[in-house]
Amino acid sequence: MQQGNTRVAYLDWLRILAIIGVLLFHSAMAFVAEWGWHIKNKETSYLFMEFNFWLSRFRMPLLFFISGTVSYFMLQSKSAGSFIGLRFRRLFIPLLVGCFIIVPPQIYLERVTQGYTGNYFSFYSKVFEFEPYPKGNFSWHHLWFIAYLLVYDIVFAPVFKWFSSDKGKMALQRLNFLAKGKWIYLLTLPTVIILTTLSIKYPTTNDLIHDWCRIFYWLSFVLAGFICIASPTLMDSLERNRRTSFALAFLTIMFINYLRWNKHEPSNTNSWTMYAYIAVYAFTAWFWVMTLIGYGKRYLNKKHRVLNYLNQAVYPFYILHQTVIVIIVYYVVQTNDTILLKYLFTLTVSFAITICVYHLFIRPYAVMRFLFGMKPKEKITNPIKEDIAMQPASVAI
Repeated sequence: MQQGNTRVAYLDWLRILAIIGVLLFHSAMAFVAEWGWHIKNKETSYLFMEFNFWLSRFRMPLLFFISGTVSYFMLQSKSAGSFIGLRFRRLFIPLLVGCFIIVPPQIYLERVTQGYTGNYFSFYSKVFEFEPYPKGNFSWHHLWFIAYLLVYDIVFAPVFKWFSSDKGKMALQRLNFLAKGKWIYLLTLPTVIILTTLSIKYPTTNDLIHDWCRIFYWLSFVLAGFICIASPTLMDSLERNRRTSFALAFLTIMFINYLRWNKHEPSNTNSWTMYAYIAVYAFTAWFWVMTLIGYGKRYLNKKHRVLNYLNQAVYPFYILHQTVIVIIVYYVVQTNDTILLKYLFTLTVSFAITICVYHLFIRPYAVMRFLFGMKPKEKITNPIKEDIAMQPASVAI
């Protein structure tokens, strides 16, 4: 990413670290106690569950925040219409590829573990019945993030573009008071209000249509990312307050875990304690995001020759990784090794295979680059101008 003549490398690095977090998270899901997933190991681990619980507090909020910064940078040189067109190509096309090519093997192997005896080709025809998963076999699975980001960018493109104009920038200057002292933490309030008022009535579905809490919850991070990168003083405030953010992130996650581990979570959905408990979930998500942004801006704003390669790889890697994991897990859970060895094997081999598939079969070919939302190869001449979010939304994730 580029801001003026200054490389905003820390956002690139944070996106890459977030995708590594996604890999760690999904590689562990087969071994996590209590949580359901596509294929589960016979023995599960509560420690893996705690690790994934922590990652799940901020993994997606960070990616949506970074995606908001991407929209800002892209609109500096594009009209709202061309921005929508570019996002459509780099988000919708990979989403189609995902729904019809990448995700079906995951569903097939899950059905096999449930007793399905047909081959993959007989199963694949059922995808075109378009009956939604889990009852049917049509789904976007882990690619829900791309679908949500596409909707946000299409709906808010005119708003984003206006805020990129001179009048919009003047309007944003009214938020500069947030950069003083600790006022930056007011950014958390919309997210807290959304989660506390909607989460009980509208549980998470990731289907976009019925996900009335999360669709606004994730949007709050996208909008905040756009506003913060458009107002550099706000990013400076996040850097300056990074230690405070870290302290708050630590205290809130420990508070949540104290209640969870001692079975003190509120049980009455209409009590003030339940709403307060839900609010802490929103606060801890924000505090971890602010911590990562603050420390990233302070210590990761450095170029490296490997950064350009990783920037191109991260979006296809995200699209591919879970299918690779599910295929490997299908065989790994049939072994008698320990959970830790199974996890380490799944993590290492999934990473290696996904990178190899990208490097050998996607990166060199124009058609494959197009299908996976990458820039045409001949246009990538300056690593400083690489987009930040999974190839425009590439980030997306």
